Amino acid sequence: MTTNSALAQQAIGVSGQSGSLAIGNRMDEEALIRAAQTGDHDAFERLVRQYDSAVLRLAMNVLRSEDDAHDVYQEAFLRVYRNLGKFRFDCSFQTWLYRIVSNLCVDFLRRKRVRHTEPAVIENEEGTVDRLAAVADSRGEADPQRSLLSREVSDRIQTVMAGLTARERMVFELRHFEGMRLKEIGETLGTTEEAAKNCLFRATRKLRSALGGLL
Repeated sequence: MTTNSALAQQAIGVSGQSGSLAIGNRMDEEALIRAAQTGDHDAFERLVRQYDSAVLRLAMNVLRSEDDAHDVYQEAFLRVYRNLGKFRFDCSFQTWLYRIVSNLCVDFLRRKRVRHTEPAVIENEEGTVDRLAAVADSRGEADPQRSLLSREVSDRIQTVMAGLTARERMVFELRHFEGMRLKEIGETLGTTEEAAKNCLFRATRKLRSALGGLL
């Protein structure tokens, strides 16, 4: 099976041949970036490996399609490869990378106007996460009424998540499932911390409104 980093290399045409930086060497991220900016393919591959899972996970959680997520993943690292020389360290590399991924996802959602029902389960660094964990009662399996209620809550959450605007969905994902601070989210999306906060508030309000008396 083709790995994520291999997909990125294939997309950008990196051969994987060794440059001046051996894969086993320990280097900080800034040194890796500077090496990659000089054309060191090994350094660039290491950058890809550091972030490929996070990028693919974020794209998958937002787009809810494996094929679409892989398309965004490859396009994101292609843009990184083409524009890395312009990176000036005025923000973190993660912020710069997530900005690229976020813009691609937002543009995709706006073009496609995705409004389909999506599962309540997503993937993050800790593994599988149930969006209902904060509202579903673990005793539901032993109680038919609770089980029915959990399903209804799940249906409503899926509906409202699919109905969020592209930016609301992105902010919600970055805050709750990537654990980013609002200031970082604002930088990532090219806006202010206050704008990110307001966007998150709208998304949360829609979720609470959809759940209504079920909470």
